[in-house]
Amino acid sequence: MNFLTLDLNLLRVFDEVMAERNLTRAARNLAITQPAASNALRRLRETLGDELVTRAGYGVVPTPFALSIWPSVREALANLRAAIAPVHFDASTTRDTFVLSMADATAVILIPRLLAVLESEAPRASMRVRPLTTRDPRALLEGEEVHMAIGYFPAVLAAITLGEMQEDTSDTFGHAPIYSGRYVCVMRRGHPLAAGPISLDTYCGARHLLVSFSGRPFGFVDEALAVIKRSRRIVLTVNQFFTAAQAVAQSDLLTILPLDFIASTGIQDRLAWQPLPVDVPLLQVDILWHRRQEASPAHAWLRGVVLKLAADDPFKSDVSQARYSGDTAPGRAAGP
Repeated sequence: MNFLTLDLNLLRVFDEVMAERNLTRAARNLAITQPAASNALRRLRETLGDELVTRAGYGVVPTPFALSIWPSVREALANLRAAIAPVHFDASTTRDTFVLSMADATAVILIPRLLAVLESEAPRASMRVRPLTTRDPRALLEGEEVHMAIGYFPAVLAAITLGEMQEDTSDTFGHAPIYSGRYVCVMRRGHPLAAGPISLDTYCGARHLLVSFSGRPFGFVDEALAVIKRSRRIVLTVNQFFTAAQAVAQSDLLTILPLDFIASTGIQDRLAWQPLPVDVPLLQVDILWHRRQEASPAHAWLRGVVLKLAADDPFKSDVSQARYSGDTAPGRAAGP
């Protein structure tokens, strides 16, 4: 490939296709026809000697080569735009698509409020929410598959904090706390253990349901138990808190849920909860983003919206407030 003869407009099409994973949407964003976008992608394929993307379902899937070069291409284009035509972001007219990743327990509380802001301040923008399938979303942010990840990332934040303390380590990811809460042991109302409190021996002898985004058959509670040389029996693993709530409401399984999520399940009158008999870290929900996004006025606006919503405290549910004020005794139904 001769770089001197490369049409840089082809890279703009490539960047948009990679961001949208869909030729039609990419063409719309670039204000060109879909055949024109397809033709540009064909020319870039011939130049680079790689297929770049293949059709799959309603969109396209990038090749490993495309994924490897996209971060550099996107960063270079962003730098060129910033140098040649600094962007003035107007939320009321933007057609940006914001892509976020979070668990259902966070989404059910945050997304309705975030949608209300988009509808009032950015009516032409759109938002995609991807399920959080990992406790380490840095690869998603590095590849710009998402603009922001929101969740409980204790190991990631520890690694970032350690890196920030070392002079020779690049400051790659930004983060900010938006909510602190706690996990509790949840069961169906009327469960033999609902009267509580639950002893460690009783807890370890029970049958458990694990919520695991990655599908791993162990979680932070199992790690805490292992420290004191104990274990529990996990008979079912799912990847959503909503699914976990429905399952324990119809069985004798125990599960772990964020306390403030219980009121959002829609079946809180069928659930009860007790404090965990083992020490686990507090639930700290953070937003995480790649530093290269900070130069984007659109990303700065979105980040500011999320932080403002967090400052307005949208996460506290009635059940947690009642529990903290002593109005709800352990073992009672978890509804407000």
